[in-house]
Order: sequence, then structure tokens, then C-alpha cells
Amino acid sequence: MFESLREGLGSALRTLSGRGKLTEANMREGLRMVQNALLEADVSYDAAKAFMDRITEQALGEAVMKRLNPTQQLVQIVHQELIEIMGPVDHSLHLKGSGITTLMMCGLQGSGKTTTTGKLGRMIKIRGRKPMLVAADLQRPAAITQLQVLGQQLGIPVYADFNEKDPVKVCGNALAEAQKLGCDVLILDTAGRLHVDDELMQELIRIDNRCHPDQVYLVVDAMTGQDAVNSAKAFNTALELNGVIMTKLDGDARGGAAISLKYVSGVPIKFMGTGEQLDSLEEFHPERMAGRILGMGDMMTLIEKAQQEFDQDELKRQEERMKKGEFTLDDFQKMMAQTKRLGSISKIMSFLPGMDALKGALGNADADKEMNRIGGIINSMTPEERRNPKIIDLSRRRRIASGSGVQPNQVNDLLKQFQGMADMMKQMSTMGAAGRVGAMQDMMRKMQANPADQSIGRTKGDTGKRLTGAEKASMRKQREKMKKKKK
Repeated sequence: MFESLREGLGSALRTLSGRGKLTEANMREGLRMVQNALLEADVSYDAAKAFMDRITEQALGEAVMKRLNPTQQLVQIVHQELIEIMGPVDHSLHLKGSGITTLMMCGLQGSGKTTTTGKLGRMIKIRGRKPMLVAADLQRPAAITQLQVLGQQLGIPVYADFNEKDPVKVCGNALAEAQKLGCDVLILDTAGRLHVDDELMQELIRIDNRCHPDQVYLVVDAMTGQDAVNSAKAFNTALELNGVIMTKLDGDARGGAAISLKYVSGVPIKFMGTGEQLDSLEEFHPERMAGRILGMGDMMTLIEKAQQEFDQDELKRQEERMKKGEFTLDDFQKMMAQTKRLGSISKIMSFLPGMDALKGALGNADADKEMNRIGGIINSMTPEERRNPKIIDLSRRRRIASGSGVQPNQVNDLLKQFQGMADMMKQMSTMGAAGRVGAMQDMMRKMQANPADQSIGRTKGDTGKRLTGAEKASMRKQREKMKKKKK
């Protein structure tokens, strides 16, 4: 997400920070690089120009130029202006206290509108309401069936009528059905087209006039770039949108549409889709996105995801054990299982500040595969060995290695790394919240300084490639020759 924009802005800001002293001339040069990064990331020209005008006015002022660290001040200015251009955002769905709240979903074909309708229904159901999904997309083949399947998966009723050809009547009839079933939120999945046309708009306007939706949301595909921005502008002119839901944002390396959309269309991004799963719909927070773009991470979103996904009872048990100074391989494995619920390691790292350098240093290392290998090693141990790793001698290491398909030295490396982690966990058990955060940051700094040492199975001086038996034998022979020469 925002990869090219993050790299472009990072390069521009690093160029400025490398200057001994900032002058108006090199500041202007750096600002031109910032502007180029925006345009290359597919930010619309008008939005980029307005953005740069505001930054330039502040960056070239005496208050910045005379600062001890003007580059950091410039980063703060860029961060604040990113927040301004993407926000503010009201995340409330404005659900009524009584009666039925009607939400209307619209968008072009291929934007992910029907799937997003299901995701929004799930979100509303989790909040304690009773939603009903309405299959009003009568244009796309299988759209009705797709929504029915989603409804079954989510346990949400779906109103569909295969015989009715008028979507306005379908929406009107669905309202009566929702009243019968006691549903209090109606979500209309309307038809889309391959492009914005008069026929599409007229159909949506008729539904709008018939059902008087309380909120109208446009679903756009982030991957379509400025086409998404232009369609938002057209839909807003016809329907007066309350917000945009941007899908496939996790696959959009440029991110220009997310930055341009509010400025060009006047409609804020309310939610964003970050994956294919039905739980991957998140609130769009401009301040958090600005942090991600500038490599500052997004700890708040990570914490919220952890609160939703982690087993809170298990976390409490682990914390109690940590307070007693107890941390076993069983605890470590449970911790890994909890972490996997948040997604891939690379996805988790994208939320952490300063992790870009570490990801670059790791290159193509498959962290998720490494975690699976660690899990395999631990699963090959007996319960007693997991509780007390100190009893694992050479014969036990060989047995564990054979059972997990690794080399004995890899088992030994895991045990050494686990001991270091166990010591850290015991230290953290006596710390307050601030101390724990500091300890974690210190661990991250060490990982950034020498990321190769974090991979299980590597030894000092190892390049990451596992030696074959023949290569090891050859190295032994060379060492023996060197000893004979010394003698």
C-alpha cells in the first residue's frame, strides 16, 4: 500500500537530510522531488499543485529555515498536509435509533461492490444491529446468487426476486420484507456499469427517489487510479454521496487516488477494503494513512486489529505467567498462533514504524515460511521438552530435527534464540507499559542493525544459504590442512 509514494517521498526527504545546511535553493529542489513523487504516484495534477502550494508556503518560511533540524520540520508539514488533503472523515453510519436505516451502495462493475455490501453487513451485525442485504443488481449475471452466498456465510438475510426486472420495485418490496423480519438496516446492492453513463445514473436516481436512503456510498477500485476519482465526482453530482469505500487499497502501490479523491470530488473515503476476506473492511483514518506513507507506521490500527483477533482470555493467562517469570516454548507457539491471525508477517511489519529498512535488508526472505518451520520444530518436541527446553541434549535434538525435517543445528539455533526471548520476556514482566514499548523498540533497532541474525538456522558469518554435506566436508578438509601448515 502506497509503496511507490512512500519510496518517492522518502527519497526526497533523505536528499534534504543529507545536506549540511538547508538553503532556499536546495529546499526548492527537495520540494520539486516531493511534487514529482506525488505525480508519479498518480495523484491528480490539481490536488498535487494545491498540496505543494501549501507545503512550499510553510517550508520556505523563516520558522522552518532557522530551525535546528529543518528537515524534521518539513516532514511534520508534509504529514499534516497529507492529513488535511485526505480528511476530515466521519466514520459514523448514522444508524437510526428506531425504524429502518437504508444504506445505498453504488459503483461501477468490477469495483467489488457486492462483496463490500457483504463486508458492511458483517460490520453492522457485529455492532449489534439486524441488517438485510438487497440484491438490486439485475444487470450483472450471478450478482444475485453471489449476494445470497455471502448472506449465508454471514448469517444475514438477503432479499432477492429473480422474476422482478425493475430494481426500484425490488428495493421497495425489500423495505416491506425488512419490516416483517424485524431488520433495522437495509443495504441496497445496486447495479453497476462498465463506465459512467446516463442510463446507470437515471436508474440510481429512481431508486434514490423511491427509497430515500439515509446514506449513499460509492464503491471504487483503488487500482483504477484517477478513473476512480473521476467516477466519484460524477456519482456525487448525481446522488450527493455521503462517503466512498475504496477497495483493493492493499494492492495499490501508488496510492494517488486515495490522496486525490477528497480534494477532487469533495467526498471523503469512509472505509477501505484491504483484502478478500469478509472481515477486511476498515475505517479510513487520514492521520494513520499519512503515517504509513511517511514510514511512521500505524500502531493504532495494529492494536485495534489485535484487540479484535486475539483471544483475550489467553492473553490474560500469558500475562499472568509472564508476571511469574514463566515463558515456555508452549507460550511462544501460542504467541505465534495469535500473531498469524493478524495476517502475514510482511503485512504486520507495514504497521510498525521504521520497518521499511528491515524489510529491505531481509530481501526475499519468507518470514511466514520461517514461522511455519519454527512451529514444526516445536511440534516435534514432547510436552516436557516444550516446558523445559534445558533437558534437550544432542540425542533429543537429533530426534526433533528428524521429526521436523530440519538439521540438528537449526534446532539448537531455535533454542538459543528462544532463551534470549525468554530472558527479555522476564525483564518485560517487571516493566510498565512505557518500559515494554521501549524494550520492543530496542529489539527492533537491533534487528534493523543486523537482520540476518534473526533468521532461524543461520550462524555467524552465514550468508543465509544452507551448506550441503559435501560443502561441509570440503570445509573440514581445508581447516585440517591449515592446522597441519601451522604445525
